[in-house]
Amino acid sequence: MVQDVQERWPALFNVLEINAEFKRITTLPLQSRFLSQLDILSPKLLALYKKRGGQIGKQLQSIMDHMTDEDDVDLGRESILKGLCVYLSEDHENLIRECVGDDEAAFGDSVEGTTVGIFTIKRHEAQPGPDDVGIVLEGHIVIQELDNVPLAFALLFELLYCLNTDYPHQLRYTFEVFQKVLMELDGASLSKKAQVLKNRLCK
Repeated sequence: MVQDVQERWPALFNVLEINAEFKRITTLPLQSRFLSQLDILSPKLLALYKKRGGQIGKQLQSIMDHMTDEDDVDLGRESILKGLCVYLSEDHENLIRECVGDDEAAFGDSVEGTTVGIFTIKRHEAQPGPDDVGIVLEGHIVIQELDNVPLAFALLFELLYCLNTDYPHQLRYTFEVFQKVLMELDGASLSKKAQVLKNRLCK
């Protein structure tokens, strides 16, 4: 159980320690590599999102409509990540739970019902950024007070990789693409869906 690991090895759930452990395992500096790879692939991913039709295309358009402020790099990266989930026919709300207001009971229920995910808290819908961003594993908040969702996603991936934890079934393609296509870790074997996306990104 993650809670047992957290009690026995609390230092692992510190941002600096997570990065150090991931680099020890893979020799890669995850955060800088993740952000640079995401930025490099973003124009191609956006082009694929725009070409997608049907209901998925409408969902992607709705997500991209939030990328109105070109100066907000973190918001743009967050939209790309949400779009990746949708493009792979997965629900981005299974990855990112957005809570608005001060309803602590509703927030607690949302956390308890989350096996693997990221939460954001806003006091008001109209405010530009969240008041808090954190990571939930097995119904427990393991890290919070992060700066933005892309950072939280990178750390969540690091934790799952370091803990040798299976990816959640409802987000398996999103995490596979993140690991094997973006990060190029263990990328010799890909699912058909991930391989198709990789081929399209390589054109």
